[in-house]
Amino acid sequence: MCGIVAATARNNVVPVLIEGLKKLEYRGYDSAGLAVLQAGKLERRRALGRVTELEAKSEGLLASTGIAHTRWATHGAPAEKNAHPLISNGLAVVHNGIIENYAELKAELIAQGYEFTSETDTESIAHLIDFHLKTTSDLAEAVRLTCQRLQGAYAIAVVSEASPGQVVVAREGAPLLLGLGEEGYYAASDTSALLKVTRQMIYLENGDVALLRPEGFSIFRQDGQPVTRPVVVSQLTADAVELGAYRHYMQKEIFEQPEALANTLEMVSATTHLQAGLFGANAAGILGQVESVLILACGTSNHAGMVARYWIEQIAKIPVNVEFASEYRYRDSVPNPKQLIVAISQSGETADTLAALLHARASGQPMTLAICNVAESAIVRESALRFITRAGPEIGVASTKAFTTQLAALFLLTLVLAKQKGRLPADEEVRHLRALRHLPVAIQKVLALEPEIAAWARRFANKQHALFLGRGRHFPIALEGALKLKEISYIHAEAYPAGELKHGPLALVDKDMPVVAVAPNDALLEKLNSNLQVVHARGGELYVFADQGTHMRSEDEEGVHVIALPEHYDHLSPILHVVPLQLLAYHAALIKGTDVDKPRNLAKSVTVE
Repeated sequence: MCGIVAATARNNVVPVLIEGLKKLEYRGYDSAGLAVLQAGKLERRRALGRVTELEAKSEGLLASTGIAHTRWATHGAPAEKNAHPLISNGLAVVHNGIIENYAELKAELIAQGYEFTSETDTESIAHLIDFHLKTTSDLAEAVRLTCQRLQGAYAIAVVSEASPGQVVVAREGAPLLLGLGEEGYYAASDTSALLKVTRQMIYLENGDVALLRPEGFSIFRQDGQPVTRPVVVSQLTADAVELGAYRHYMQKEIFEQPEALANTLEMVSATTHLQAGLFGANAAGILGQVESVLILACGTSNHAGMVARYWIEQIAKIPVNVEFASEYRYRDSVPNPKQLIVAISQSGETADTLAALLHARASGQPMTLAICNVAESAIVRESALRFITRAGPEIGVASTKAFTTQLAALFLLTLVLAKQKGRLPADEEVRHLRALRHLPVAIQKVLALEPEIAAWARRFANKQHALFLGRGRHFPIALEGALKLKEISYIHAEAYPAGELKHGPLALVDKDMPVVAVAPNDALLEKLNSNLQVVHARGGELYVFADQGTHMRSEDEEGVHVIALPEHYDHLSPILHVVPLQLLAYHAALIKGTDVDKPRNLAKSVTVE
C-alpha cells in the first residue's frame, strides 16, 4: 500500500525513480508523483492514475537527487492536489502510513501561519519539518525532531532546496530499506524497486532515521544516537520481477506454483525424517511445549490458517483457533503462555497482522512463529521462530503462489508438531514427506486443465453473482475461490460450507446463480453429493471440481459440469483444488476486461489499518 523510491547519486536519478515506481505498482495506488532538485530548484510532477502518466509529465527532468511516490488514498480523496510529494517552502515529503495526530499538528501549524493546500495528513509532516528548519539548518536534524512528534505508522523521504544532494528518510511501522549502489544511495519501500541499480540492501528498523548523500550515508535513532545496520545481499534478481511471456503477473504466478513449492520444500526434498529446526534454532524446545495454536492472518493468509486448523487438529491432536488479525487485538481474549502464535503474511509487513502479533506477545504469549515470504520483514524479525516460504516475488494483488506455499509450510508445521508430541508414526512421516515432494508434479498436472477451465469462465463472465461450496478442509478453499473471483472480476461471490445451504443461502439459487463446488473424493463426498442434489433440483447450474474416479450423482444431467483433477491427494488435496479456482477467476477477469494485476480499490501490501 503506497510506495516510496528515493535517490541521490552522481547521475540522473529520474529514470531510477520512475522505474522504481513501476516496480511498486503492484502494491496498489491511485496517484503518483515525484520531486527532484534540478539545478538547485525543487521541481514537482504529480498525476492522477498510472505511473506512465507521471512519466510523460516528467520528460526533460534532469536531477541527481529526488523522491517519488505512489499513493493509495487514506486522508483525502484520490486527486492530484492530494498526491505526493507534498511541499513546504522549498522542501518536499513523501509518506507511507497514517499520522494519527495529524489534526492536532495541523491546528498548531495553522496557528504558526502555515497554509494547507491538500486534505492529507502528510502535509502536516512537510510543514513541521519546515518549522524545525527555522531553528536548525540541518535537514536530518529537522526530520529527527519532526519524527519525535509523529504518532502512527510512517515511512518518509525528504528533499530540500536548502540541502542539495541530500535525502533524509525515516521509518516507524511502515517498511523502508536503503540500497547501496555504485553510482549513489537509494531508499525504497520494497527490494524490487531497486534491483536495477543494486542488490545490496539495508533494512531500517523502527525509529531509524537515515541521511543519504552521493558519497555515503549515516543512520541514527530518533534520540540522535548513531547506529549501524547489517548489509544484506538480496537473493532476488531484476529478471524475477519481469512479466516475461505471460499476459499478466497473476497468470505468471499461477504457473510458477510448481517451482515455488519445490523451492519451499527443498529442505525436505531428500529426507525421510523431519527436524523441528526447519522453524528455527530454538524450535524443538518451543514446539515441544505447545498446548494450543492461535493463527493470526488476514485475507488469503487467513484462509491458509483455516485449512491448517483441520490438519493440526486431525494429525497433531492440538486445538487450534484462527482469528482475523484485524479483530484479535480489539477484544478481550484469554492468553495462554503455552499457546503457539502463528502469524501468516506474504509481505511480512501487513499492519494488522504485525499489530496482532505484538499484542499477543505483550499479553504473555512469547512462543511466536512467522510464516512469511520475505525474510527481512518486520513480522519475521518480531517472531521467535520463522519459516520463509520461497514463493519468490508476488506482484499480482490477488495472491496465488504465496497461498499454496503457505499451505505447504503449514503442513510441515503440522507434521513437526505431531512428531514433537509423539503422534506421528514413522511410516506416516515417510508417506507425508513423499506426498509433499510430489506436489510440484501434481500441480503441473492440474495446470494442464487450463483450457477446460477457461471454457467454464466464458459462462461466468456475464454473471453478477456466484456461490462456492466446500466441506471440511475444503471449505476454506471455497472461501479462497470466492475471494479470487470477486477480487479480480468484480463478480459478487460468497462461499459456504455445503451443509449450510438449507440454512439460508439456498434462497439465492436460481438459473442465474452459478454454484461452484470443491468435491474431492474424501469421506465427506456423499454428504456433498446430497447438498449438490438440492441445488440441482432448484435449477442451479453446478460447476464441480472433482478428483479422478469421483462419481457425482448428477454429472450426466443438464446443468451439471464436472472437471476431474488428475488424482486425489488426501490431506494435501486443498493445495491442488485451489489452483483451478485461481484459473477460473483469472479467465473470468480476462473475459470481462478488468485490470487483473491491479484490481480497483485494492492494495498488495496493506501497511495501514
